[in-house]
Amino acid sequence: MSGVSTAQDVPVAVVTTYLEMRDPARIRPAGRTVAPVRVHPPDGAVNRRFYEAVGADYAWTDHRGKDLAWWQRHAQQVETWVLPPDAGYYELHPVGPEVEIAYFGLLPAFHGQGLGGALLEHALRRGFELGARVWVHTCSLDGPHALPNYRARGLETYRVAR
Repeated sequence: MSGVSTAQDVPVAVVTTYLEMRDPARIRPAGRTVAPVRVHPPDGAVNRRFYEAVGADYAWTDHRGKDLAWWQRHAQQVETWVLPPDAGYYELHPVGPEVEIAYFGLLPAFHGQGLGGALLEHALRRGFELGARVWVHTCSLDGPHALPNYRARGLETYRVAR
């Protein structure tokens, strides 16, 4: 992602930070627990709904306008977990020995309650059940707590792209 245009068509520099964890012993507990529920069988409508709701304020536009068939194919390639009562979600995308946290976030009404850290801890623990390395990327357009949350749980930056 090199840049995004604002309403005034002035380019905004976007910084993307890539983070990883290679050892589950490095996961730092969040201080509370949550009980996400796996979406099984995969349901593209669920993935689309959360992508649009969570990403509405953060320029998640790459997949807007995709039809339900596209979303269903996507849902079948990832493992999706939802935090009741529809507070947030994450998607894990296993590729060989690695697992990407493809999408992660909370709906705005649930921000500031400590749920993000707990949900991320769950995502990391589940990721290590599926692979030997868990990674994620975030950018400067994401919520202000995204990068601090990733670092607080023990993820380490391995690349920054401007």
